[in-house]
Formats: sequence, structure tokens, C-alpha cells
Amino acid sequence: MPVYLDCNATAPLETAVQDAVFRFMTEEYGNSGSRTHEYGARAKQAVQHARRSVAHAVAADPDEVVFTSGATESNNLAILGLAPHGEKTGRRHIVSTQIEHKAILEPLEALQARGFEVTFVATEPGGYVAPEAVANALRPDTLMVSVMHVNNETGVEQPITEIGRLLAEHPAYFHVDAAQGFGKIGPPLRDQRIDLMSISAHKIYGPKGVGALIARRREFARAPLSPLMFGGGQERGLRPGTLPVPLIVGLGIASELAEKHGTRRREQCEAFRREVLRGLAPLDPEPNGSQDRVVPHTLNFTIPGLDSEAFILSTKDLISVSNGSACTSQSYQPSHVLKAMGLSLARVKGALRFSWCHMTPPVDWAAVVMAANRLRAIA
Repeated sequence: MPVYLDCNATAPLETAVQDAVFRFMTEEYGNSGSRTHEYGARAKQAVQHARRSVAHAVAADPDEVVFTSGATESNNLAILGLAPHGEKTGRRHIVSTQIEHKAILEPLEALQARGFEVTFVATEPGGYVAPEAVANALRPDTLMVSVMHVNNETGVEQPITEIGRLLAEHPAYFHVDAAQGFGKIGPPLRDQRIDLMSISAHKIYGPKGVGALIARRREFARAPLSPLMFGGGQERGLRPGTLPVPLIVGLGIASELAEKHGTRRREQCEAFRREVLRGLAPLDPEPNGSQDRVVPHTLNFTIPGLDSEAFILSTKDLISVSNGSACTSQSYQPSHVLKAMGLSLARVKGALRFSWCHMTPPVDWAAVVMAANRLRAIA
């Protein structure tokens, strides 16, 4: 099998997570809402333990964790769930950025169709937004500011701590899409100025299909979210339906392991990054995004003279990589993130994203370079 280098799209399962998920699917299969027997009680205890684990990772209270199907649903709940409050109070302005994931951009488009106004802050050439630009976009009627933590395509970390500081005197709710940063870069996500935070389990070596929205209290008051679905009242009425106990247990264990082994994992990813850069050096790769802000497990780059689709096909037996976000890869379109950074269309079309983790095995970089050079020879 080729070496998997697409961990930003989804990551492999940790063995301990896999074992726990399987056990709660086959042995501990009770419904956490069943209060009359031991199976239900044990399932409820497992969910509560996972809730505490997720909360601890971001310095939140357990009852501020709302389990969802993943960051996309959490983003929708945060953005669309605040809309009725905005309509009621006349605060119909939202600030976001040009480089957000589609799970942010599309709910914002839905709100624009309902009469909301959205200011999309431009990015700096390095792929990050300036905190002052976000602050300058604020208005008295701004309901929400939504800025991602780590860009899924470039791996560039956004200055959310500085943005939160500039929001200190403004009542706008601060939402962070932390799908790519949760469990990997912890300190910024513990900032209490972040009111709403979206996470996914499958980005931190947990199962697909589960995540959470962290909804912090501000001065003892919860963000005034309205549910998007109804029926059953689970998760404080914000996300009804039978809780997927095995998946939630997996998210909890993945969160615990991320905290316990975070330093070692980061060091392994940094070492692998050095191998990537050394191995690709004969191809003269051009990194996309500010490299002093990029996370250790992501590299977005362009190889001069090579088409990204052709490169992916020519190396598919060696490595599995992507040329953008998984949410748009079914029908390739030039990256809106790289375009927003002001890169030329040729450079955008040639861009590749390599993303790895602490479980990624070594790559035969000499063979990768040889395949790329064969392409150059016939280009």
C-alpha cells in the first residue's frame, strides 16, 4: 500500500480507540438514555467520562460540551443556531474570513439569503488574517466573529488569541472552527474568550461521525443557540437523537491520548517534516503559506512546472496525497484559500498538500522524486 499522507482529510485510528469503540459496539451496547438497567447506566457513565475528557482538553466545563456528528454539524449549529437571536436583537452582521472551510462559508451564505450581512476579512499573503483587520470589521450590530484555528489546506495557524484579546470589549460571540487544531495545538483553544468551538474526532485519530460543539458560558450565561433539529431533548435540547455511545467513547479516549502524548507526537511530526523537505529538495518545492506559522504536520507546496493532478497520479503507488480540501476534491476547483492569498493561478493549480501524523511510516522519497522528474521530462 502507498504511504498515507492525507491526515488533514482524515487520520488513522489509534489502536486504543479502535478497541474501545468495538467494545462499546459489541459488549457495552446500552442506550445512555435508558435509566432502568445496568446497560444504560454504564453507557451513560461512559458518555459522561468522554464529556469530561473533551472538556478538559480545552479548559471547559463538561456541561459546555455538546456532542454532534462532527465539526461540520457543530459549525452549522453555532452559526445557524445564533441566527434567531440575531434576528430578534437586530444584530445581523457577522465577521469571518476569506479562507474558511466550506462548512463555514456555506452556512454564512444561507444567512446572507436571510438578510444577514457578512464581512469576509482578506488574508495576508502568508495565509493568515491580521487581528487588527478582524477588529476593524466590527460594528455595533456584529453578532458573531468566526475564524478558524488552523487552515486545513495550508496548515497556517490563525492568530485567534490576539483576535480574542481585541474582542474583549465587544459583545460579539467568538466562534472558532478548531477541527485541525484540537488535540494538536492546545493552549490557544483554552482561551475563555472563545465562546463556541467546533471539533471532530477523526482528525485526532478517533472515529468518523462524531465531534462536539464547545459552548462556553460567558458571565454565567450560555450562548443563545437555537436547535436545528427537534425530538428527544438530548444534549440540552440542542442536538436531539440517541447518542452514539461507541463513537463518543472513541472521541473521549482520543482526546485523552492527545493530551498525554501531545509533545511526543509533535516532535515526531517535526522530524517527519524535515524528512519531507529533505526528500523533496531536488524538486525545488515552493511552500505556500507562512512557514513560521505552519503546523508541524502539514506542507502545502507547488513544484515548478508540474501539474498537481498529474503528480498525484504518477505517485499514487508510492504516496496518497491531495491537492486541496477533501470537501471539494470530488470535482476539483482551484483552491479559494490559495487564491485569496494572491497566488498565481498556475501556482494554485499546481499546489499539493501533504499531511501526516505520528503514525506515518517512512517514504521512499527517491522514488517520488524519480516519478516527478519523469513527468517533467515529458511536460
